Amino acid sequence: MVFAYTFADNSRHTGCNQLTGNQETKQELKTAVKNGELHHQVKISTNKVTAAGLIIALGIIYGDIGTSPLYVFNAIIGSRTVTEDLILGSLSCIIWTLTLQTTIKYVVMVLRADNRGEGGTFALYALVRRRKKWLVIPAMIGGAALLADGIITPPISITSAIEGLEELPALHGMTTDTVVIIVLAILALFFFMQQFGTASIGKMFGPIMFIWFTMLAVLGASHLMDDLSIFKALSPHYAINFLQNYPNGFWLLGAVFLCTTGAEALYSDLGHCGRSNIRMSWFYVKSLSPDKLFRPDT
Repeated sequence: MVFAYTFADNSRHTGCNQLTGNQETKQELKTAVKNGELHHQVKISTNKVTAAGLIIALGIIYGDIGTSPLYVFNAIIGSRTVTEDLILGSLSCIIWTLTLQTTIKYVVMVLRADNRGEGGTFALYALVRRRKKWLVIPAMIGGAALLADGIITPPISITSAIEGLEELPALHGMTTDTVVIIVLAILALFFFMQQFGTASIGKMFGPIMFIWFTMLAVLGASHLMDDLSIFKALSPHYAINFLQNYPNGFWLLGAVFLCTTGAEALYSDLGHCGRSNIRMSWFYVKSLSPDKLFRPDT
């Protein structure tokens, strides 16, 4: 439950605007805030699973982690010879990394560590600061890492997507200057749109992400019968054997962990979408991503 109210832009908490229907209600809430009584009077729930909440969660959270399993194979295979051990072993590592790291760690465990419905580094620090004062140090490091990630990730993700357009015959041979200009234009547009609130971003991109993941499911399912031996990758035995016996297999874990890129958004956006909406949408995303990975031609 989120016990919060702000008289600025409330688009980050859907449903808040219903509390400010008239001036009288607004004045009552201001008085309650001053008296420290608001948390007893107003309870804004983001925990209820709704269609709108699921769509917003898809649009806000999964733009990064939802697509990362698609390029992780390129990072793993590289110039290596494609063999059955490489494909089954690396795919098994990806599946079990998503299961242990993202599903169990973040979705099942970490999402329970909310601070009045809010998640993220500083919300977590607010929960533990009373126990040890020195915990401010890892909180500062986490905050710095959060700022660094927020600066680095968008340009890298957008640049990779634009460079991928060069595979189209009509755009083949696109110059670096053209790529930079397009990336800067997209970044400027995205950061301009941020002023309208996170919920508006989620509403805009949620349907697009829903279509994207559904397309992955359809394309992946259509190729599942091409080679049923791919289902062997569901066994952790192949992941363990890959790490132990494949040449330099252990060092490929760095590439494998690319599949969890963006998993921190599951926790940091807890206050925007709610625990239940995030959990429900994640199981939808996780059930569809392996379908794409199972394609023999991927």
